[in-house]
Amino acid sequence: MLSKKTKYGLKALTYLASVDSKEPIQIAEIAKHENISQKFLESILLSLRRNGFLGSKKGKGGGYYLIKDPSEILMTTVMRVLEGPIAMVPCVSLNFYEKCDDCPDEHECSVHKLMLQVRDSALEVYRSNTLADLLE
Repeated sequence: MLSKKTKYGLKALTYLASVDSKEPIQIAEIAKHENISQKFLESILLSLRRNGFLGSKKGKGGGYYLIKDPSEILMTTVMRVLEGPIAMVPCVSLNFYEKCDDCPDEHECSVHKLMLQVRDSALEVYRSNTLADLLE
């Protein structure tokens, strides 16, 4: 299941991408528009800033803004930053691979085979979508 952190992060990014103004948007405005706890949203936006999606400005007229064009923001990257590994089990993860403790041979494991298909399907969806696609 998608975490609230990821859901709210996607909503905040979509809101920032949909605003016509290039001026920074205050956290309170995003939180109110998307019905997100401001405190929780602060930590999400900070994470997105640290990972190169957002810029921020402090003080009067401050807030957050996209530093990339929405068409350049791939959902694979956003999902990995907010949600962590895309794979449901570590033995099929491309970036966070770990051998399962309870599996003597992952090449013979039925769960491994199924989860490879699930991972590949999810990756295909994420790779073929950008933030711009969420605005349509």
